[in-house]
Amino acid sequence: MSPIRTLFLSLASVAFLVASDNSLAHTDEVLATQKAPNGGELRVAGPYHLELVVATDSREVRENPIVLHVSDHDGVAIPTAGARATATLLAGKIKATVTLAADGGNRLKGFAKYASTPGMKVVVTLTLPGQPAEQARFTPLATSR
Repeated sequence: MSPIRTLFLSLASVAFLVASDNSLAHTDEVLATQKAPNGGELRVAGPYHLELVVATDSREVRENPIVLHVSDHDGVAIPTAGARATATLLAGKIKATVTLAADGGNRLKGFAKYASTPGMKVVVTLTLPGQPAEQARFTPLATSR
């Protein structure tokens, strides 16, 4: 085999491996195995990583915070000034839709009445200024995480 062909095949192999690792690193399944920086659950939403943090110790239904942290795929914080977001929460018989407001840095925050149940599901829709809406589904208190 010619040296040029060997070099080409080597570079093609490296490019394939880099592209494969990059695409695998940005799936919900891979993110579920990683420790989230703020103790929440990580999900992919288009070009963003979203981390949802909910109350973990609310045995009874009461007003609790919902916090969303936004970063890019490299973990760099994305400012949320001017962003719009909603969280639709299903916990037991409770269904609530909450507006999340920019809370400084890369956070959005809102409050909803819910109890911390393992079966809780949350759907978040996020729109950053000048960008299309992105959506992610969370099970932030699932025991299998």
